[in-house]
Order: sequence, then C-alpha cells, then structure tokens
Amino acid sequence: MTTFVKTDGGRRNYFKGRGPAGDCAARAMAIATGLDYKRCYDELATAHRARTGKRTARDGIFKDDFSAVLRRHGWVWLSAPKLDGRKARHHDMPQGRVIARMARHYAAVIDCAIHDSFDSRHKMIYGYWAKV
Repeated sequence: MTTFVKTDGGRRNYFKGRGPAGDCAARAMAIATGLDYKRCYDELATAHRARTGKRTARDGIFKDDFSAVLRRHGWVWLSAPKLDGRKARHHDMPQGRVIARMARHYAAVIDCAIHDSFDSRHKMIYGYWAKV
C-alpha cells in the first residue's frame, strides 16, 4: 500500500523555482478538492490579506482563514481520532479525501496516503477537514 505520493498540486504550472514555497495550504487544498492550484492560492491569499494585509499566502495561513475558505467549498473541520497511547497519523484518517492539519503544516490525505511535495508521514495530525 502506498502511503506517500509526491506532488506539488499544480504549483509548477504557475511558479518556478525549487525549495520551500510556504504554500502548503494551497497545495493541500488543490490536491484534496481537485481545484486548480492558482484558484486555491488566490482564494487563500485573499483571506490572508484581509487579516494581515500581506498579499501572499506563501508564509503560511491562519487555521481560521483556511477553515473559512474550505467551508465555502462545503468542507468541515473534524478533530483527529483519539487513540490510546499515541497521536493520530495519516493512516488513522478516514478513506476518501481529507486535508490534515499537522504541526506548522497542511497536507492532503487520500485513502490514508499523504499527497504532498515532501514526505510528512512522520507528523502527527491534530485534526482534518472533510467534504460533507
């Protein structure tokens, strides 16, 4: 079973260069929702600008702003499963498409496999968004 799929969610179609982009929310949203990366990036940048005045979503986005954007697309926030003696990980997520919130990171999880630009399987999951 594959537990990690390397993908940038379509970022390469719009931004060139390598290295950290700070756009994990846009990547995760594009991958999980199937929407175009630039559309996701622009929606998140607009939400971020309303709170901070910054014109980019490259330096992270607040959970509340991310939640507001995802709610408009029919997604809801759910707490990670409570497990005896350990924290939730990607393999504890439900089947289907979700967006996991981890320590300083967001990632798409599809059928319990991380879909991201780097392998974040080691990160614990605090909660996730799912389409209702």
